[in-house]
Amino acid sequence: MSHWSDEDLRQMRSRSIDPSEADRQLSLFKDPPPFIHLERPAVIGDGILSLDQTQRQTALEHFERSRAHGRLMKFVPASGAATRMFQLLIKYSQGAVSLDRKADGEEDRVRDFMDDLPHRGFFPELQDHFQQKGMEVRSLLGDRRYQEILKVMLNPDGMNYAQRPKGLIPFHLYPGETRSPVTEHLIDSTYFLKDDQGCCRIHFTVPEEFRDEFRLQVDRSRARYGEKYYAQWRVDYSVQKPSTDTLAVDFQNKPFRDTNGQLVFRPGGHGALLENLNELGGDLVYITNIDNVAVESWLERIVPWRKILIGHLAKVQERVFHFLRVLNGEKATSADLADINNFIIQELKLPLGSNELKSPTAQRLLIDLLNRPIRVCGMVKNTGGPGGGPFWVKVPKGKLTLQIVEQSQVDPHSSEQLDILRKATHFNPVDLVCGVRDWKGNPFDLKDFVDGNAVFFSQKSIVGRDLKAIELPGLWNGAMADWITLFVEVPLETFNPVKTVFDLMKPAHCL
Repeated sequence: MSHWSDEDLRQMRSRSIDPSEADRQLSLFKDPPPFIHLERPAVIGDGILSLDQTQRQTALEHFERSRAHGRLMKFVPASGAATRMFQLLIKYSQGAVSLDRKADGEEDRVRDFMDDLPHRGFFPELQDHFQQKGMEVRSLLGDRRYQEILKVMLNPDGMNYAQRPKGLIPFHLYPGETRSPVTEHLIDSTYFLKDDQGCCRIHFTVPEEFRDEFRLQVDRSRARYGEKYYAQWRVDYSVQKPSTDTLAVDFQNKPFRDTNGQLVFRPGGHGALLENLNELGGDLVYITNIDNVAVESWLERIVPWRKILIGHLAKVQERVFHFLRVLNGEKATSADLADINNFIIQELKLPLGSNELKSPTAQRLLIDLLNRPIRVCGMVKNTGGPGGGPFWVKVPKGKLTLQIVEQSQVDPHSSEQLDILRKATHFNPVDLVCGVRDWKGNPFDLKDFVDGNAVFFSQKSIVGRDLKAIELPGLWNGAMADWITLFVEVPLETFNPVKTVFDLMKPAHCL
């Protein structure tokens, strides 16, 4: 008999969660999968490509053909709230940080930000808000009434920036206008996504309660910028599916229940968005985070590298498809097989042993290795920030594959593994291009290429009660573990995220 009650099963049905999946998650809590095994960091010449001028030009030629034929799309996860972005300002507005002490550390950063406020995208809206009350923001700034200003900017009874999606916050101040990340994504798409009919295709994943606001911002941007950039934007939206929510447990690994005795489910992390990506029906899909934007004048530094990444994928994919047609033809010659073997080992860096090449099923093995989604991931030099990086990872049977690995996937008690982690020379900026169709032009079912054990565990609390939560394999981690993966070095100046509000004071966000 099932150990789930009728009410439990009703809850699962309402989210389209199969009870067997809930059982699987419970078993992962009770018997966690082993940590990932790092063999060594991927570095230039050993897992990371540094493209020379000829290779870049070839990639740009392949990019141009793909763009002209309308193969390109941008996929932007945009569900995250701006709470963390404003964390220090929230602390100050609540009195947890004082500017009366000698300026250093956090106090210095808050003071610098307030001095800079008239140059930020928030300022016009903030100015209008206070003018409606018969007050002038510049006067309040001059009087150092910073807490009063920030409470209006951040709190629910004011502009409520701290709880709004980051994508809707006005980041950049231009003469006579402000632009949110959503608007910047529309505009930068015209520099590299636009096909010969002037169409740019973008997909945002958004919070359900803010879907209409995203639509409104996009519609306003269409009206304002469409003619200027000779562009039409085909924009779609989706929300994270309830079926990707995951079960929470208590510290005895039993299902966590609320005060009404109901199961508690939590969002499954960005890996849940694999479902959204899977349903796009895309072809070459460029993925980037909502906050990795820059002012328009900075795009000349960024856009050429996006074109190179896309074109490099198109070039590799062209050869993969050619070899798959050969392998699926009537008879592949020994010369064909030699070329394919060399391509797989030397260029794709896929695990392929010499003994396997001699087996009667070698041709089938080669097809299986090649017939899978492809991703080309930009990698920037490591500056010591948090986040994932490129590594050679040992998988079953001792083979090595290229993976993007987060610190939480590595055994914290292994000095050897932590030492390898620290030696990473590059960092994952979430700047990747995905080829999600097979050689016949059919969409892959991306769920077939997930490492289901590459989950993330965390501890949370609800109303003072502690619980354990599980996140699905990350979108560019375990969710893409069985893809063909290539890493390409890109300049650090292509990576301009706004993780905290103080990042907006960096050059890429200033006119």
